[in-house]
Amino acid sequence: MVMKKLTFLLIVAVVLATAGAAAASEVTPEGVTPMLGLERIESFVYGRPQSGGMLLRLSKVERDLFGMELPGSLTERQDALASFVELGNANQPSFIFKIGAAEWVTLRRVNTSQSFEERIMNLETTLEGDYQGGALSARLERILSKLLPNGVSALKVQVPSGTVFRARFVETLTVRNVKQGDIVQLELDEDYIINGALAAAKGNRVFAQVTKVKMPRSFGRASEISVEFTDVEFLGGETTPVLIGPESKKASKLDKGVVGAAGASLAGAVLLGPVGLAGGFLVRGSDKQIPEGTMIYVETAEFKDASGYQVSGQPVETASDDTEAPAPDIPPSDTLTPVTYQ
Repeated sequence: MVMKKLTFLLIVAVVLATAGAAAASEVTPEGVTPMLGLERIESFVYGRPQSGGMLLRLSKVERDLFGMELPGSLTERQDALASFVELGNANQPSFIFKIGAAEWVTLRRVNTSQSFEERIMNLETTLEGDYQGGALSARLERILSKLLPNGVSALKVQVPSGTVFRARFVETLTVRNVKQGDIVQLELDEDYIINGALAAAKGNRVFAQVTKVKMPRSFGRASEISVEFTDVEFLGGETTPVLIGPESKKASKLDKGVVGAAGASLAGAVLLGPVGLAGGFLVRGSDKQIPEGTMIYVETAEFKDASGYQVSGQPVETASDDTEAPAPDIPPSDTLTPVTYQ
């Protein structure tokens, strides 16, 4: 009981320190507003926003993450929670970064489409044979203490514009299962290492939006789906805009798998460029439009600073004087086939 209380107090101190650092630098988690912040955190913790009053929902998130409710006003608690989950501070990476590092060390991929609960249960089952109960933050710290006893730290990684990522569709898109405005999630198919640090891992997401759907029409006129790519997700949860540009088109031309998986209709759209879209494509054909597993190349539209994890055997060129010390080396893997940018 004493140890549990000490653990809770330590976690609370980290949470409040994280919130203080964010407030001092006038930084807020990307995309978080006072109205949407709780729903965003619930989506991380549970996989979707919850229902009910804000105070009850906030208390539930705190108990599930920390085992107890945090002190302070409603706004202070919500800010502290968002900062702990998404930002981290000079001494502690964000919860998103930590769970991603733990997954990558264990599984050589991340599972960001799953909830925190699912991801931690999966790690516990893999490492310990069964999942444990209790606060999610304490469970993750226990896992990290076994995997990385010297701790985990984040390095600043500078991702230039025009950086190419290969992703795959994780479900088949047809005119019968999507509609205009739907958000589509793809998964990165490779690890991306920049200057010795893992910036994005296999399993990180690429987001796209369905911009047009047309059902099959009379006289043999084909159905249509238009898709526009919007963002790529990094290991620490940061995102940056992506599109189909000159560098990703070059990669598509060199990769026969793009043509093989999707057929000439999709490949032609990718190679020739967007059809009336900013960074997406239009594909025409039968009802089965974009099969699961179809590969696509996108590229970053702008420069982005992200959090990276040092990879064994890779020298790190720090981006600035205030970057964290590198994490301990990890065992090499025969299955690791990263794309490395120097």
